[in-house]
Order: sequence, then structure tokens, then C-alpha cells
Amino acid sequence: MSRANRHFLPGYVWHITHRCHKKEFLLKFARDRRRWIAWLFEARKRFGLHIFNYMVTSNHVHLLARDNGGDRAIPKSLQLIAGRTAQEFNQRKNRRGAFWEDRYHATAVETDQHLHQCLVYIDLNMVRAGVVNHPSEWAFCGYHEIQKPRKRYRIIDIEGLRELLGFNTTGELIEAHAHWINKTINNENFDSSGKCRDGKWTESIAVGSREFVAQTKEDLGVDAIGRKIIGSDATFALREMQTAYRGNLGAEIGILRHKNTYFLEGF
Repeated sequence: MSRANRHFLPGYVWHITHRCHKKEFLLKFARDRRRWIAWLFEARKRFGLHIFNYMVTSNHVHLLARDNGGDRAIPKSLQLIAGRTAQEFNQRKNRRGAFWEDRYHATAVETDQHLHQCLVYIDLNMVRAGVVNHPSEWAFCGYHEIQKPRKRYRIIDIEGLRELLGFNTTGELIEAHAHWINKTINNENFDSSGKCRDGKWTESIAVGSREFVAQTKEDLGVDAIGRKIIGSDATFALREMQTAYRGNLGAEIGILRHKNTYFLEGF
């Protein structure tokens, strides 16, 4: 298989998901979730990764990020975070074996209304799982820093996120973000059945307007051979036609295909 860096298009915003090995709950302890976040902070410092949101659950993680335009910040960051988190866990538990699934999934997201939709999708992960009623109740996510930007030890690129979403001030972003979250919670029926899970964010290669998805397919070149643009209205996705959207995020790794998943080794 081609190596991961060949699939990342410089300057794109990517929604990345990565699951623990065999869907085990290896991140069930708060200290391990905190360590993943600590290494995310270190990746931002080392590689200049632009982080717009993240979520650490008990058995998988979400990351919304962009590189610096060709410096391979994303694959380097993922190698650092995943490798160090696994190493620390295995040493503490005197454990051998894989910590992560060998592949993670990346979806290019258009920086228009689709970006704020993906932002909210990540924020509401634990609400959909029935663990909390609101993202403010889950400590291990980017929601808190977006709502209360830090002056020190920043992880979220709040200014970059503000510019991408078209707000003039951080205050406008904070207000809109809170509104999107509350509106979605009030308008949708969240339960543990996975009814509100949307597979396009975890199974597609690209999500956005038809023009954006078509351009992404063209930019990917041979890596997009066999991929189809599907969708309607204002949202389209680049994906394999035979792979139906799956409601349960727990099955996402099993249905991923060759060119939209990436090996951690060999970055």
C-alpha cells in the first residue's frame, strides 16, 4: 500500500478518526485520555499542526486539523501521538501488542458550512453515545477551549478556526458554536442506537459541495480511481458506491477501503 503522506493534500482540512485495536476500550482511563491530549499539544508545538477540534473517547479519537501546506505535519503528528500514547500505556500495564488499529481514516472537509457541521459532529460524539447530555460534561474534547480560549498551553487554533468559518471576532465564533451545539441537541433525537450518527464524516474521502469534492478527486489523481461522487442538495461525498453508510461508528474500521485509510508505520 502507498504510504500515508501521499494521500494528504497540502492545505486541506482533514477529519481524522482512529480506533483502538479490536475496538478495545484502551482509553477508558482518564489518565490515558489526558496523555493523548498532552501529546496532541506536543505535536502542535513540534510540527506546527493547526488543530480545530478533537475528541477522545474510551476506544477511539477524532481530530480536525490542517497542516502548514506541505510539511507533512499531519502524518508526523499522528505518528507521535499514537506511538507515544501506546508506548506509555503498554509500559504502565506491562502489556504487549498493538494499541491502535493499524489504519486511521481521513476525510477532507470543505471550509464552508460543512466545516461547522463537522465541528459539531465531533463535539457531540459522547452525546450520541449516551454518555453525557452535553459536550460541556465531557472533559476530553476541544469544545471547552473553543468556548473559553486559552492564553497559555493552547491546543485549538482559535484564530485559524475563526477565519475559516468567516467570523470577524472570536466572540462571534464562540456564540455561533454554542448555538450550533444547542440547536442540534434540541432538534435531533440522540440515543445509543446510533440514529444520529452520520457516516459521511467517517467513511468518505471528502465532504463538501460538488465542486469541492470533484476538485479533491482530481487532486488525488490515481488515488481516487474507483471513487464515486454521491449526494444531493448542498452536500456531496467522495466514496465507494458499494459501501453503504453505516450508522454505528463502532463498525467504521471494518468497512474502510484501500485508499481512504492509512498505515501508521512508515510515515
